[in-house]
Amino acid sequence: MNSIETLIATLSGWVWGPPMLTLLVGTGLYLTILLKGLQFRTLPLAFRLIFHKDHGHEGDISHFAALMTALAATVGIGNFVGVATAITLGGPGAVFWMWMTGLVGMVTKYSEAVLAVKYREKGQHGMRGGPMYYLANGAGLPWLGWLFALFTALATFGIGNMTQANSAAKIFEATFHIAPWVTGVVLMVLTALVILGGIRSIGKFTSILVPFMIVGYMAASLTVLVLNVAEIPSAFGLIFQHAFSPAAASGGFAGAIIAAAMRFGIARGVFSNESGLGSAPIAAAAARTHDPVKQAPVSMTQTFIDTLVVCTMTALVILTANSWTQGVRAGQLTSASFRETLGVPGEIIVALATALFAYSTLIGWNYYGEKAIEYLFGSRSIRVYRIAFIATVIVGAMMNLEFVWNFSDLMNGMMTIPNLIGLLLLSKVVKEETDRYFKA
Repeated sequence: MNSIETLIATLSGWVWGPPMLTLLVGTGLYLTILLKGLQFRTLPLAFRLIFHKDHGHEGDISHFAALMTALAATVGIGNFVGVATAITLGGPGAVFWMWMTGLVGMVTKYSEAVLAVKYREKGQHGMRGGPMYYLANGAGLPWLGWLFALFTALATFGIGNMTQANSAAKIFEATFHIAPWVTGVVLMVLTALVILGGIRSIGKFTSILVPFMIVGYMAASLTVLVLNVAEIPSAFGLIFQHAFSPAAASGGFAGAIIAAAMRFGIARGVFSNESGLGSAPIAAAAARTHDPVKQAPVSMTQTFIDTLVVCTMTALVILTANSWTQGVRAGQLTSASFRETLGVPGEIIVALATALFAYSTLIGWNYYGEKAIEYLFGSRSIRVYRIAFIATVIVGAMMNLEFVWNFSDLMNGMMTIPNLIGLLLLSKVVKEETDRYFKA
């Protein structure tokens, strides 16, 4: 078993090495140039379209509900631990490279959504779409679409299920002394109540939960920043300074070179916003719309909200505190930083936010896995998948997950490869659809 774990960890390291990160960012830069900086030009329109309703058109849920479903899966543990890991290993400059990943990732997410709606199909359980469909129906590579669906189905039990349940169980045990199995049972029941109703149930629930948890977390973060307002200019100074110069060792911080800032900033940014991963377009395909481009700007705001807003809040809270220079581990850094300013209530806020973010990720990733399973084995497999997904929650809450984390990272990387191939092959389709829509 140890040899298998070592192999998985090694493969994961290779898959998420510099070539993959370069391909992800390079694809975003290519699409930015191809679409003439669309993510910057159309951002105001994108936010207006979130609340636009297309009545009487094909689709299962509104633009808003599709965005909230995708955000539910995206805004999660990466916004706490991912940001903290980037700063711990790459220094404050990593935050700058996380921002850059978010800015180019917006147009990647836009392009994924265009293709998802254009090549979606109507199935027994609602609209079916995502990379597996635009790889098969658009790029003419059904075998690559099948591989994407397989990797997605496998990843959903790891990164979308067990790791989330485990993170919530651990922080509840540490903060409130609640046994992991209790957290697991509660999460299992709450997950079942939502996902058994399908995408309409998921869309309605996430439309309530996601805005509440994001606004709540931002309010708590802004409270900390108001109390530490004098430190904010220094925090921004550290971010910009160390994006292009080494961060010297200080206190318990080991220091970081520029390459580390770039590597960990880009890697954690991608893990957080999932741009290029191919997961979010599965939710975008369910949107009620008559035009492939109508949902795309809305999907683009997902990356903006996740990385440029939520991750930035976490980064500023950490950098305006002292814990990041005192050797605090990444897993506890966000909590320790909140506690510095708000005391025990700050620690409780992070614990509750972690649980909500983890739970929302469970709901969103369940839908991704459901559509992947449907593509692989047909609509009759969905009920079996839902039962298996629900049962896996309690397993994740109670077990040691280092192997599962590595396996999940590997599967996420394997999802990314066929998705980026599809995006590059169909980039002209994205441009044609975009030009048609904005010139109409």
